Amino acid sequence: MSVRIDIAGLRPERVAVVPSPLAELGMALHALSEPGHHPGLQGWVTGVSARLDSHLADRMCEADFLWRTTFSDLFMPFAGIPGGSEIPGATLAEDLELLDKLTDEQFVDTALEFTCALPYGLPGPGPLADAELRRRALELAAARGPQQMRFAERLLADPPRIRGWLRQFLEDCDEAFFAETWSRLRHQLTADARHKTELLRHKGLAEALASVSPVVTLDEPAGRITVDKLGEGRTATADGGLLLVPTSLGWPHLMVLHRYDWQPVLHYPVGSPELAAPPSVEQLTLRMTALSHPVRMRICRNLARSAYTTSELAQVHGMTAPEISRHLSVLKKAGLLTTRRRGRYVLHQLDVSVVARLGSDFLEGILR
Repeated sequence: MSVRIDIAGLRPERVAVVPSPLAELGMALHALSEPGHHPGLQGWVTGVSARLDSHLADRMCEADFLWRTTFSDLFMPFAGIPGGSEIPGATLAEDLELLDKLTDEQFVDTALEFTCALPYGLPGPGPLADAELRRRALELAAARGPQQMRFAERLLADPPRIRGWLRQFLEDCDEAFFAETWSRLRHQLTADARHKTELLRHKGLAEALASVSPVVTLDEPAGRITVDKLGEGRTATADGGLLLVPTSLGWPHLMVLHRYDWQPVLHYPVGSPELAAPPSVEQLTLRMTALSHPVRMRICRNLARSAYTTSELAQVHGMTAPEISRHLSVLKKAGLLTTRRRGRYVLHQLDVSVVARLGSDFLEGILR
C-alpha cells in the first residue's frame, strides 16, 4: 500500500521546500485535539490548554473534525490555486489570503472530506452542485452527531459565512497561542527548508526525498515518487510543481496531499525522534501477523527473557521440534528474532527493541 506521485516532466525549478504558518497551525490544532498522537508535545499541549480562553476552546470543538483525525487540506490552500505553482505565504495572514482564493466548491469539498467520505482523488462535482452527493453528505453528517449535522447544514447553505467563521477562528488562535509558537518554530523550519533546497540543487530530488524520510522513494526511470503508507492514493504534478512542507509539530505524521487537481504536497516532520529506517507497511503487517498467533505469543514470552534452542522450546511447550521451527520461521521472517550459534546449537531470542516499537502494551504483556 502506498501513495504515488507521478512526476513525469517535472522541472527541477518547480520543486519547492517552503514552511507554511497555516499548515503548522492546523497541526497545532490537531495536537491539541489528539495529544495521544503526539506524546512528545505533552508539555506544550498542557501549557496551551491551561491558558486557553473557554470561549475559544468551545469554538475549537465546534469544527474539530477539520483537524482531529488528521488536518484538512484547507490548511494548505496554496495547493488548490490553479496553475500548480503557488507556494505558502511567509506569514499566517498571507496564507489566509490564499485560503480566501479557494472557490466555494473547493472549500466545501475539502471541509467535508473526513466526515462525509466525499470523493478525494477523483474528478467530479461536489455536494454544492450534485444533489445526491449533498443528500449523502448530510446523511453521513447526521450519523456523526448533531454538532456535525448543524455545521454541515450551515456549510452547504452558506459557504461564505462558514469561511468567515473559520478565518476569524484561526486569527483568534493566532492571537491566543499560535503567534508565540510560530515565532519559536519558524527558524527551525526555515533552516530545514534551506537544507533540503541545497540538496535539491546539488544532489537532486532523490537525495532530498531521502532526507525527508526513508519511506519516500524516487523511481527516476518511471518518473514516480512512492510514499510507503497504510493507504492508497495517486496524483500527478502534470504541468504544475511539487511542494515539500516541513512541520515541527507533526511527528509521527508524514502526509501526502493528493487531492484531484491540486498541487501535490509532502508534509513531513523535522526534528523528530523518528527511527533512521522505519519499517515498511509490509514489514509491519508481517510483524503484527506473526505476533497475533497465541502459540507464538507464548514462545515470545520465553524468548523475551532468554535465548532458547528449538529443542528447548519444544520441551517447554509440549510440541514437536518441527512445529516449533515453523513458528520460529514466521517470527524470524518478520524480523523479530536474533539468532546466534553456540557450538552445534542455534539459540533464538526475541529482539525486544523491535517489539517495543510496535507497542508497549504487547511488550508489557509478554514480560508480565
